[in-house]
Amino acid sequence: MEGQGLSSSFRPVERYDIGHVQEVVRQAHEELRLLLQQRSEIMKRIGTVKQTISGLANLFGESVLNEELMELVDRKTSGRQPGFTKACRMILMESGRAMSSRDICDYFHEKMPSLLARHKDPTASVTTVLNRLVEYGEAEAVMVNGRRAWRWVADNPSNSGPQDRPRSNVAS
Repeated sequence: MEGQGLSSSFRPVERYDIGHVQEVVRQAHEELRLLLQQRSEIMKRIGTVKQTISGLANLFGESVLNEELMELVDRKTSGRQPGFTKACRMILMESGRAMSSRDICDYFHEKMPSLLARHKDPTASVTTVLNRLVEYGEAEAVMVNGRRAWRWVADNPSNSGPQDRPRSNVAS
């Protein structure tokens, strides 16, 4: 069996009507595409609502938030550091501006150095997370002064100056 390729072991079943199978695959593809689009829209909306709540807490004090809400908007001080992705999300969301991976690493060095200590190449780790947030529809990649940066996506995009217009062809 070692000399045989996997393709000889797993041949398509020929007794099924391939037209029917293709229709099922087409429908599943369409549903998947629709669900991914909905997830992206929901993630953007969640980000907008979290940003609104965080802004209100900044203006009026955290006393306006109950314990559950503080946890939902990543402001609960439980004594433990948030996860790396959650922290990147929080930094980007609360910055209100486009940030490079270096900017975020600098923030980590200053405020949460223990989170970076576990990463061999922190800039690469941050870049990976930021690109993942773009895939989730939570952030968008932009160019700022000729360099790649990311900004939190809200339902209504903020005023973007000519130096930081979104780029749809930024490589992941």
